[in-house]
Amino acid sequence: MLAFPSTYSVGITSLGYQVVWSTLATRQDVDVRRLFTDQGDPPHRKCDLFGLSLSWELDGPVLLDLLEQQRIALWSHQRGEDDPIVFGGGPVLTANPEPLAPFFDVVLLGDGEDLLPTFINKLQQVRQLARVDRLRALAKIPGIYVPRFFAPRYDKDGTLLAVEPIEAGIPNAVTKQTWRGTSLSHSTVITPDAAWPDIHMVEVVRSCPELCRFCMASYLTLPFRSSSLEDGLIPAVEKGLSVTRRLGLLGASVTQHPQFSELLHWLNQDCFDDIRLSVSSVRTATVNPELTNILSRRGSKSLTIAIESGSERLRAMVNKKLIQEEIFAAARYAREGGLSGLKLYGMVGLPTEEDIDIDATAELLLELKKTNPGLRLTLGVSTFVPKAHTPFQWQGVNPKAEKRLKQLAKQLKPKGIELRPESFGWSVIQALLSRSDRRLAPVIASVRGSQNKLGGWKKAYRSAREGDLSTTNEQALPLPPPPAWQEVVHESWQASRVLPWTHLKGPLSQEQLIQHHHQALNQSVGVAAAKR
Repeated sequence: MLAFPSTYSVGITSLGYQVVWSTLATRQDVDVRRLFTDQGDPPHRKCDLFGLSLSWELDGPVLLDLLEQQRIALWSHQRGEDDPIVFGGGPVLTANPEPLAPFFDVVLLGDGEDLLPTFINKLQQVRQLARVDRLRALAKIPGIYVPRFFAPRYDKDGTLLAVEPIEAGIPNAVTKQTWRGTSLSHSTVITPDAAWPDIHMVEVVRSCPELCRFCMASYLTLPFRSSSLEDGLIPAVEKGLSVTRRLGLLGASVTQHPQFSELLHWLNQDCFDDIRLSVSSVRTATVNPELTNILSRRGSKSLTIAIESGSERLRAMVNKKLIQEEIFAAARYAREGGLSGLKLYGMVGLPTEEDIDIDATAELLLELKKTNPGLRLTLGVSTFVPKAHTPFQWQGVNPKAEKRLKQLAKQLKPKGIELRPESFGWSVIQALLSRSDRRLAPVIASVRGSQNKLGGWKKAYRSAREGDLSTTNEQALPLPPPPAWQEVVHESWQASRVLPWTHLKGPLSQEQLIQHHHQALNQSVGVAAAKR
């Protein structure tokens, strides 16, 4: 059973979920069924594997609802010989699986192209062994994390000291796996019932060379890779366009594919006049008349760019290699190319941010509107949330971010600029899930039924702090109470702190991330000094 923690229309739009499902479905030795929160394929009489693809922290608690629905024990140590092995993957679990670790038997860290087949092959080899021996065999494979063979160790005051293997022969650390093939993923399911109806999605690049200091999509997926034009992209596009005329090019920085211009020229042929082409967020500095003209000719109405902030100082601090003139050029090219809208992504609550930086963002948007009459401007703005394996993993959520979201709304909405802010409250819960260790698991279990209410989360966390939630009966190992809410969500941590994910190795070492962190803060100081 392969589950997705949302509805069918959302889940089937996930390219990652589609690829995992198709990989399993094409095997002769696997009979895979799909499960969503609102529907599913007919279940097996006996389920040997239960998998979950997780790409957003706030979807994590839905795992427990899905397990309960399938009558599978929630806690991994309570499952017996006849219970399925519960496994998961995706960016959230690769970054920091610890809050959900007690619910999973296996976590696959990194790209699944090689790792998923290796996982299934090993399971087939050891299927006659006892459950614990099957898991032990899996735990010795690079990229496969079996939480039951690792235990957190705490100081008397509750400080995390280490997460260590509890048996000889288990690796001290598990390293994320990286796919280095010449082709990336593309849609295997095209349906009018998807959130993006009838679209064929093609992954153009993976990771991003820009390395914005907050960006997990960049840092966690390094190195930057691109799909081969002749062997990967063109065949994938042709395959999709044989059944649909809607094409989506995906990636954190699509236009930085080394042959993106050639791909655009190929898509500009007369035989593609009837297709509708969309491109995910592009690097602002790469927007040019050719791009906007072709997008307009191919049915796109708008262009999406990420600016992060209108403040030059903050953009330098987060390593956003972007100057003001390039933002204005992108807007001008969008309007002159025939596009009707420009969507911009920004962020509040970034480290070292001040009120004047928010004013700079508002001023930038207002000037863009003034200089580009008729171009519809939309600003999607989120609150900074620290992510594992990024240079800003040690930074906390700025409590002033909520006020600054309102500050932007007050300055922009009356001027006719559409503002789409993410909820500050849910950004706080996202940070809680992003930065916590296994002590959050009882909170996640307790919050079921009220997980869509901020008050439910805070009440459950307070109960765990006060010892009102059992941390012994539900888990194989007793755990101390979780640290204070303020410490997990809002405080900036020392670089010497043992992180919940320290035993899980990403593309860059902690020393490299610390160096990038210092570079960012020093850059901010340098730009500010130069302006004085």
